[in-house]
Amino acid sequence: MNAPFNKPDGVSRREALVVGSALVGGALLVGCSPADIMSAGSKVEVGAFGPFIKVAADGAVTVISKHIEFGQGNHAGLAAIVAEELDADWTRVSVEQAPANAKLYANGSLGAQLTGGSSAISNSWTQLRTAGAATRAMFVQAAAARWSVPPGEITVKDSVLTHASGKTAGFGDLLADAAKITPPASPALKDPKTFTLIGTDRVRRKDAQAKSDGTARFTQDVRLPDMLTAVVAHAPRFGATVKSFDAAEAKKVPGVVEVYEIPTGVAVVAQTTYAARMGREALKIEWNEDKAEKRSSSAILASFHDLAVGKGPADQKWEAFDSKGDAAVIAGAKGAKVFEATYAFPYLAHATMEPMNCVAMVDGNKVKMVFGSQGQTLDQLNAAKIVGTLPGSVEIETLFAGGSFGRRANFPSDYVSECVHIAKKVGKGRPVKLVWTREDDMRAGFFRPQVVHAVKISLDKDGYPAAWRHRIVSQSIMKGSPMGGKGPDQTAIEGTAGSPYLKATPIVDAQLALPDVGVPVLWWRSVGATHTAFVMEHTIDQLARKAGKDPVDYRRALYAKAGADRHLAALNLALEKAGPKPTDGWSRGVAVHESFGSVVAQVAEVKLVDGAPKVGRVVTAIDCGVAISPDQIAAQMEGGACYGLSAALFGEITLTDGAVDQGNFDGYRVLRINEAPHVETHIVPSGNAPSGVGEPGTPVIAPAVANALLALTSKPTTRLPFSRQTA
Repeated sequence: MNAPFNKPDGVSRREALVVGSALVGGALLVGCSPADIMSAGSKVEVGAFGPFIKVAADGAVTVISKHIEFGQGNHAGLAAIVAEELDADWTRVSVEQAPANAKLYANGSLGAQLTGGSSAISNSWTQLRTAGAATRAMFVQAAAARWSVPPGEITVKDSVLTHASGKTAGFGDLLADAAKITPPASPALKDPKTFTLIGTDRVRRKDAQAKSDGTARFTQDVRLPDMLTAVVAHAPRFGATVKSFDAAEAKKVPGVVEVYEIPTGVAVVAQTTYAARMGREALKIEWNEDKAEKRSSSAILASFHDLAVGKGPADQKWEAFDSKGDAAVIAGAKGAKVFEATYAFPYLAHATMEPMNCVAMVDGNKVKMVFGSQGQTLDQLNAAKIVGTLPGSVEIETLFAGGSFGRRANFPSDYVSECVHIAKKVGKGRPVKLVWTREDDMRAGFFRPQVVHAVKISLDKDGYPAAWRHRIVSQSIMKGSPMGGKGPDQTAIEGTAGSPYLKATPIVDAQLALPDVGVPVLWWRSVGATHTAFVMEHTIDQLARKAGKDPVDYRRALYAKAGADRHLAALNLALEKAGPKPTDGWSRGVAVHESFGSVVAQVAEVKLVDGAPKVGRVVTAIDCGVAISPDQIAAQMEGGACYGLSAALFGEITLTDGAVDQGNFDGYRVLRINEAPHVETHIVPSGNAPSGVGEPGTPVIAPAVANALLALTSKPTTRLPFSRQTA
């Protein structure tokens, strides 16, 4: 803990003991849920219709979203779930960000308020349906009592209740009476077959107007009285710490107020962003690099490759994540056809349009933050540790954010913690806005790990996998984290573990190694699937060609063996919509992958222009359960494909002597609008509960393009980005 634990006024001794013990190691947590711990000290009150719904005097409905909106469009879907069950007037439904309170807005078994893993809709599906149905029942009961009629004789449509006698009343008319009724714990939910809003094109974004006319509020828009701006000088190499610094010249810069050392570097606090940046440039800092990572990214990748092919240190720990049969039996059989390949993947930056920023105020043991918080629970806990207070005493006002792709939620709440450290030093509740430049985030942030896969596959007499040996070498995202758990790091193996291709293979020997590297890594849009989808799908195409079979028919046969009906349905729909042959002059590649509960199949049309791949048309089919907003699903498939294609074509963060080479988009190339393909989206009909949409469209595009190039050139792709591919 960074500061003594202080018991705020009005907080019970039990709350103080519970949270105090949480901050110093959790010795007294018996009988206390994480949600209780996080909300201790919070004074948030719940309205008559629960924590998710507010109804105004004029009958307008506000849905309280526990999930941040940072471009993915989830607010429309979340609002539609409530509006459908409530039978509210969709044109008068708005969305408001929920306050940070894990007990009220628990997301999953840990009681965390967090937006991630493409889970906003799936996590809220039953929760919000129940809230909407309960609120509807309260209004129906209020109307029945007022009109002295049975509740079953009342219908609700567009926020108006009607009885066969001709009596009508709006939500506003019945608000006072409905608010007095106890919400039913288990209200009747609609049969999805009767939905009139969900699944229609009426479900469009609720934030479009504000983002079009400039009234939408982002962190950079925050202007508070007496507010200061801060920037931080970070070490050029990861793991280095401040040895000494001289702030004399920095303090001479007009507008600079103070310079502070914080755990992650040296902060310059000023009246303006410009003054803060000029002050940072004037700093003289000596760094202690005794524990810094000083290797180049190419050296790290080479060590990963050696491990994957069995040439690494003998004491490296390996963890099996899929194992069945005896691989030695077929691998050693005479005449067996064997396929071997290695695949290498670079570090990737998140490259969000809005770099990291946060506004914080610390007044004694009270903290208020205003910013685009992706993980309110994590940010509350980390802020509380810094100040030495109850997490519930940390107030967070969540704003819109300009993208995340995983970057804004990490275990140490890196940039958030920096802002709180600085605001604590400034004190007296004075607002401090921390601003990270693009260069700060690209050089001192977190990255998608470098990864190497090595596969060795023995084929049976028909050309299908008989024994599959798989080795993955990666840094661990979850190692040492509160969510790490037991067993292999799932973020490194998801997409390989559980693959229908391994299920269809009689003998499997799949293992994972997680060597220690000093580069900070984090989930990146679609996490492990960013590399596992490529390896599995590109390998399957190569196996099919080695067996002399059509890659689509080859997949169909393996899906039949594995019972992968959803994969087959998505593949068939994508192929049907793509048509029998590619556009003249273009090659075609196919890939299918499941992530975050959804199955996505893509058909990509590719040609070479000046030796580089150009992607023209992408046909996507997705099975994501109930499609709440088809328009938004299509938008996510388009965005996911472009984001994944950008990384596949150009994305690479490199290190020289431990220092990141790239600093902005001049060195970290991204897809330009004229390079974006035409993406068509088709949804597999389903009655299942909704599954992920925000990420599953990202990992499929790279292998689909690689398979199109394989068909065109007969050369496999063994390294990304495509610009680094060598024969």
